[in-house]
Amino acid sequence: MSASLIILVLVGLAVGGGVGVLLEGMMPGTRVLAIVAGFTATIVASIARYKVFFLRRRKDVDEARIPMVVVVNAAIASIAGSLAAHDLMGIASDQISTSLMSAIAGLLSAILMALLMITYHSSPNTRG
Repeated sequence: MSASLIILVLVGLAVGGGVGVLLEGMMPGTRVLAIVAGFTATIVASIARYKVFFLRRRKDVDEARIPMVVVVNAAIASIAGSLAAHDLMGIASDQISTSLMSAIAGLLSAILMALLMITYHSSPNTRG
């Protein structure tokens, strides 16, 4: 479990920073950029975690079936983590580095997604 969380966090950090580098000229330092970076990082990190760990262990996993609660958790995690990253960068400095803000947005979004996934999988009413 902890290795999959490390994958989730590292991929979230890298993808968030990558989105920030790609979109730096279009919307530098905005909340919209933070949300886009956080959402993209959360989705890609969740897919990477799923592909690396669950498909290797379970051959009968249905890839097309994603529980709706996971989609809602991803949206909540990405919005909360992204807005927190934008506000933290605003408090830390007057000049917001777009790539750093996006990387932190991806990191915080991935951490929140990991916490929500732990809560989801520890519930006795879910199978997983």
